[in-house]
Amino acid sequence: MSTAPRSDSMRGGGRVTGGPTTHRIVVLGAGYTGMLAAIRLARRTRKLDVEITIVNPSARFTERLRMHQVAAGQELADNRIPEILAGSGVEFVQGWATSIDPEAQRVYVDGTGTGTGTLRYDELIYALGSSTDADIVPGAADHAWTLNDPRTAHRFSEHLAVVAAEAGTVAVCGGGLTGIEAAAEIAESYPGLHLTLISSTELGAMMGERARAHLNRVLDRLGVARKVGQAVTKVLPDAVELADGELVSADLTLWTTGVRVSPLAAQAGIETDARGLIVVDPTLRSVSHPNIHAIGDAAAVRQAWGQIHGTCQSGMPTAAYTADSIARQLKGKTVKPFRFGYFHQPVSLGRKDAVIQFTKADDTPGRFYLTGRAAVLYKEGVSSSPVPSFELSKKMTVSVQLSKGGKATRRTV
Repeated sequence: MSTAPRSDSMRGGGRVTGGPTTHRIVVLGAGYTGMLAAIRLARRTRKLDVEITIVNPSARFTERLRMHQVAAGQELADNRIPEILAGSGVEFVQGWATSIDPEAQRVYVDGTGTGTGTLRYDELIYALGSSTDADIVPGAADHAWTLNDPRTAHRFSEHLAVVAAEAGTVAVCGGGLTGIEAAAEIAESYPGLHLTLISSTELGAMMGERARAHLNRVLDRLGVARKVGQAVTKVLPDAVELADGELVSADLTLWTTGVRVSPLAAQAGIETDARGLIVVDPTLRSVSHPNIHAIGDAAAVRQAWGQIHGTCQSGMPTAAYTADSIARQLKGKTVKPFRFGYFHQPVSLGRKDAVIQFTKADDTPGRFYLTGRAAVLYKEGVSSSPVPSFELSKKMTVSVQLSKGGKATRRTV
């Protein structure tokens, strides 16, 4: 299985002939959605003349949902993409996709130590995802850490251990799910730290009142100080400046707010929205280039109740749907529109507590919620490593969607 870019004339030693009639599918991004799409599509097209290539800068599979655990000093399994793909028939190319030529149907790849290569495609699955944007506030990019990749998270954990040994101060900026989970994880791991969670909006605003109350009780128990309703205006080497001029001491600052996506699609002339997400039709195809499919955080997906926001809960169903849709299309079958509804908002609060808010299809809170040990087990079940699911997907169809939204998604968008 190759780990370097190949030219149009080069072929891997997989399950296809690579002849003139071969249908070439390139997947950009080997995160949760890209890996599932590639493996599932390979199984569904194993009897067809199809060649699937997945491109990713790193050979290690990154568990983005668990980066807060790495930041707190915990070790995750070192899962390698070529090993996960073994036996699937999917070819792995390690490198950075530098540009896309939609008219020529080519992707240009800068490979790790191998120069630049070109990949032709008949269909492209764009799964480049998103990352935390540290450029939205002065000083954040220079003085704050993010959880964008495991190497950075690991280096943060090393600095954190030093700060904790000196009973120092840590600021976590951003009161979304990532910020809350990171603050709780760090506070539980290092109870001697002085940790402040800073959020411009109410913590757990997406939850119901009782679930939100539990969230705050746990943060109190863990000793997490909060600055709520305050925007960060500047990050300094040893402090965070708030909108009212207050300085929050921070030997270490973790930045978890703000989202940016790869500019690759917009630069290629593929139609995107104001945030850079690819605008898709009801079957998750680009409205400007129908042979390009966008999934996960890279796609602007609308349902009758509104636009989906980027989470693994919504991303994995888009990947499974796209794999199934391409397979159906190649077999001459009808493709139905994508339907999705939210089901829950699971939030870990360290290793010993969690809160699960069950939701309506549009992600507004429902009546029921779960806390304590039961919530911990539930959260671990939905956020544990997806690698076993990938392995199983080589052999059978694995369900990854909890809800299609019922009546809320049957209306016309």
